[in-house]
Amino acid sequence: MLIDCPHCGPRDLAEFSYQGDATRTRPDPASTDTKAWLDYVYNRPNPAGLHREYWQHAGGCRAHLVVERDTLTHEIRSVAFARSADSGGAA
Repeated sequence: MLIDCPHCGPRDLAEFSYQGDATRTRPDPASTDTKAWLDYVYNRPNPAGLHREYWQHAGGCRAHLVVERDTLTHEIRSVAFARSADSGGAA
């Protein structure tokens, strides 16, 4: 599988490190809702189909990326710098 790093270009999956689900929302750090924290830390969905994920180009520029990937076919639809993707496009 190739990931097209916005900085380095297409690179092999071996250069990247999976960092987690990019669709999850972290509970408020001041929250004492134990169930919300337990769900956030331990419960992981296993989606089938298009999914947003955090990856780091650990073997290259070290950039954090948001990769939109089909979990059934491993087809990558888009790759963006995490900061740009999370802020709606502003770098």
